[in-house]
Amino acid sequence: MTLKHLLLATTVTLGLHAAPAMAQDAAVEAMQEYMMFSEYEAGIILPQQLDQSVFETALFVDTRDAGQFEEGTIPGSVNIEWREVLDRIDEIPEDRMTILFCNTGSLSAQAAFALRVAGRSNVLVMQSGYTGWQQDAAYKP
Repeated sequence: MTLKHLLLATTVTLGLHAAPAMAQDAAVEAMQEYMMFSEYEAGIILPQQLDQSVFETALFVDTRDAGQFEEGTIPGSVNIEWREVLDRIDEIPEDRMTILFCNTGSLSAQAAFALRVAGRSNVLVMQSGYTGWQQDAAYKP
């Protein structure tokens, strides 16, 4: 192998290893930017705030698994498991309020964070989740 080939192989190998690191740096930078400029309660909605007008305009996304979704959900909700929100981001509109929920709000908060870092500022997480909605909702269709 000539020196030229050795240098080329080394350059390609280093480039392949550097790409994931650069992608990770970009992801961390996007998360830091989001966190620095978000207000304390940004991206949260309470069950008590869900009135008829919210139900008429918002998309509700149940981020629980299919089995839990089948057992019961908020009427009109679609099921996108929390781990799949970035893979299925095209199913989440950019032009209307989108409310994510799970049982308590913890998994949907992770999904909402990922979507917000990905640029979806219209995404909210319902604090206290489906359980809170069943107990405290101001409006149930």
